[in-house]
Amino acid sequence: MNSDGTYGHWIGGRWHEPAGAHYPVVNPATEETVGRAPEAGPADVDAAVRAAREAYEGWSRTSPAERAAILERIADVLASRSADLVPLLQQETGATIRVASSMQIPTAVDRFRRYARGALEPDTIPFAPQPVRTSPLAPGGLVNAAAVRRPLGVVACITSYNFPLVNLAGKVAPALAVGNTVVAKPAPQDPLTCLLLGGIMREAGLPDGVFNVITGSGAAAGEALVAHPGVDMISFTGSTAVGQAIARAAGASMKRTLMELGGKGAAIILEDAAPGVLRSAISAVGSTWAFHSGQICTAPTRVLVPRGRYEQVITALEQYARSLTVGDPVDNSTVVGPLITAGQRDRVEAYVAGAREQGARVVTGGARPDLKPGYYVAPTLLADVTPGMAVAQEEIFGPVVAALPYDSEDEAVGIANGTPYGLYDYVFGSDTARAWALAARLRSGNVGINTVQRHPETPFGGFKHSGIGRDGGSFGLHAYSELQAVVW
Repeated sequence: MNSDGTYGHWIGGRWHEPAGAHYPVVNPATEETVGRAPEAGPADVDAAVRAAREAYEGWSRTSPAERAAILERIADVLASRSADLVPLLQQETGATIRVASSMQIPTAVDRFRRYARGALEPDTIPFAPQPVRTSPLAPGGLVNAAAVRRPLGVVACITSYNFPLVNLAGKVAPALAVGNTVVAKPAPQDPLTCLLLGGIMREAGLPDGVFNVITGSGAAAGEALVAHPGVDMISFTGSTAVGQAIARAAGASMKRTLMELGGKGAAIILEDAAPGVLRSAISAVGSTWAFHSGQICTAPTRVLVPRGRYEQVITALEQYARSLTVGDPVDNSTVVGPLITAGQRDRVEAYVAGAREQGARVVTGGARPDLKPGYYVAPTLLADVTPGMAVAQEEIFGPVVAALPYDSEDEAVGIANGTPYGLYDYVFGSDTARAWALAARLRSGNVGINTVQRHPETPFGGFKHSGIGRDGGSFGLHAYSELQAVVW
């Protein structure tokens, strides 16, 4: 970073001035410029991929122990820089200071430590010897074999804006652990902390060229990266529409893909939910408002309620929403901060206006808070929503909850499954065996029973338009490697 707040790309272990200009990265709460990120052109993308390609041979042949040691040191250096990085992360994301300090840097550190251990996990699956008969192909005998996990090559990691460093760490750490090299392209809205990760990795001893970062304000940089013949895999987190475009482009050259796309999570409250379970459900659904202003793909943005308990739940959710403080994210009392951009705020407001026109009841929220500057949306609860409404079908990515009544368990399952998405659903009921059985009927990659808490070792990914593939825990090692069968 230069003294005037401009950043370069991180390519081949050093700062690289962009071929083009710089663009402003704006604080969503103050609408002021935080810094200026580099605009990547085709030459910048090519330089980054070439650096990764040249570094691949050496890095892929390092021992697992060496890769583990470097990943552990990356975690150490990242943790030591937390005091400097948290303010920058908070400013460019607009996250509340509590989220920025407790769930951004610490989680990224945890992911590097997890895959330091992952680098040492066995990568070979042996098979029992198999007697085979002589054939025109070869003489018979006792044949031995093993399946070995091998690195893919150069991985392009394209990430979303909600948790820039955490999302990037979740891709880069397992990719490096199995011997790949990386070119990262963070979201245009908040790439600055991700650019600084390059220097942190170099300080930790990562060889030059193993990790590279390019940025751009629009789609051009990502499109050039996806199309580059030197890239072997695309790992993408973001919207389904962009994921579909990437998949089409990657398919032309048979690049491997990992797609973590949108969600439209349903929280199904069962009729037997006791008071304690119901409180958990209210808090869980309320996380759509209270956690990063609903800018989370796993958020339970739809709540499905037995008709006989519908108004009871609406009242409880209204009280919860009204209790949340909206405002300056650096104020410790703030729970709901701004959305990432003015455009995203306007998009969310348009969804609410459309729902009102279609007959939904705006129980709370629905009007822009009297807060300036900043891109704020009030926690909004929509009742009397029907399954066909846009707010019940499409990912909004803001602090908006749609409440739908149901009359039978079959109807609840039909509503939950009745969107193009299938990333994360939730079931709240006192009979957990019944909830477990219901989970099997949900076309969703993840189901939480009486909780929105995550388990770090589970496979993460979605059904339908919510993505392709799984990462997380040891599954992340499989996601960034290919199996090679060796027979002797």
